[in-house]
Amino acid sequence: MSHTIEVRIYYEDTDAGGIVYHARFLHYGERSRTEYLRDLGFENSALEKELGIGFVVRNIDIDYLKPAVLDDFLTVTTSVTAIKNTSFTMTHSMRNQCDELICEMAVALVCVNMKAMKPERIPPALKTKFEQDIG
Repeated sequence: MSHTIEVRIYYEDTDAGGIVYHARFLHYGERSRTEYLRDLGFENSALEKELGIGFVVRNIDIDYLKPAVLDDFLTVTTSVTAIKNTSFTMTHSMRNQCDELICEMAVALVCVNMKAMKPERIPPALKTKFEQDIG
């Protein structure tokens, strides 16, 4: 299973040359991860409030393949590609309105106890949902 959101490119997203600033793609990935979790029934704020956990980025591998520009309409597709006891990897593929792949990223995240800032096991119900996505 994968999850998809759509993103419109606004002037605030672009650099002086009219191209989407490279760091903005990290924002689009973050939005997509948040909506993916929400669609699975797990909101970040509730996970922290109820279970005391959060997800921190450990590593990001990103490839910029084509530029995005003002008024482009991007489709961001997110899926879980690997899962361990305390960490998981999500991939994001971003395509423009012509269905051209413009950016790909893999993000490794770690489930942490937010007070201790130490790794903690992914909640079983969420891990099960992730495993269904992979399998």
